[in-house]
Amino acid sequence: MIAKKKLENTFDAIVIGSGISGGWAAKELCEKGQKTLVLERGRMVEHIKDYPTAMLNQWDFKHRQTIPYKVKEENPILSKCYAYNEGTEHFFVKDKEHPYIQKKPFDWIKGYQVGGKSLMWARMTQRWNKEDFKSNKNNGIAIDWPIRYNDIAPWYSYVEKFAGISGDKDGLAQIPDGEFLHGIDNVDRRVLNQHLSEMITDGLLTKKHSMYYLQELNIN
Repeated sequence: MIAKKKLENTFDAIVIGSGISGGWAAKELCEKGQKTLVLERGRMVEHIKDYPTAMLNQWDFKHRQTIPYKVKEENPILSKCYAYNEGTEHFFVKDKEHPYIQKKPFDWIKGYQVGGKSLMWARMTQRWNKEDFKSNKNNGIAIDWPIRYNDIAPWYSYVEKFAGISGDKDGLAQIPDGEFLHGIDNVDRRVLNQHLSEMITDGLLTKKHSMYYLQELNIN
């Protein structure tokens, strides 16, 4: 019995935290056949059920998705985060809940839940370019990066293929091309026009803005 219990509680790897880094590490370890234990201090987040604001319109929020001034005053560090608003605040840890001393400017944004801060970002996934990896050395800041773009480029591709990243291959050195999904190139104009017309009728969109959306989608 003791030997059985010991076996049940023996793991090849233990991952602390289930955020974007810990979650990915656990995925890789499990896929390689490693018995893996993930420890997470926060609550469980169930898909759909625990996204209470995901399907709300901006006008459904009391403050139209903005954070009230008093709350900003109470959370000066957290309020700097671009993703912090009335629709996402339930995923963020408030400043007073994890105080720390800043000897140098450092905004420590946290989310205590399964998935961590992977639930609290703006879904922008540009690669760093070659110069980004040299910036510390070139500007005399901190220490030089121990790796360069060419070292990590294959891993960018590996992650992009798994996650599914949309984008255009523009051939710009400052924003390197990645492994992109197809863009929106088969939009049915009739369906889109009907949807935009309904929004105009309901007073949710102007004709000027509807034309802007059509131009952005390259629909003539």
